[in-house]
Amino acid sequence: VQLQASGGGLVQPGGSLRLSCVASISIFNFGAEAWYRQAPGKQRELVATITSSGSTNYADSVQGRFTISRDNAKNTVYLQMNSLKPEDTAVYYCYAVGIVTREYYWGQGTKVTVSS
Repeated sequence: VQLQASGGGLVQPGGSLRLSCVASISIFNFGAEAWYRQAPGKQRELVATITSSGSTNYADSVQGRFTISRDNAKNTVYLQMNSLKPEDTAVYYCYAVGIVTREYYWGQGTKVTVSS
């Protein structure tokens, strides 16, 4: 199983980006997907999760600005990031856990830099 993350880049404060995570298998195999991020010198932190039933959860720091969603037909999970702040600068990783196997998988990371 492979997760391919993309969509990172350089954006000014207040701007938007959409990250994508494409799975090599049907995402119906996953019980949940998530986005994590790791800023320089900091631990990896959970940003947002979405379950197979569509329930979502967000870190307090991104609540109201970020939206996680999934497109089952495209085997893709998205993270729409609006009103970006310099403190959102990090490498963002997608994550998925098997609904039956409970095995977990990580994408390779995509870098987001918020700077003027």
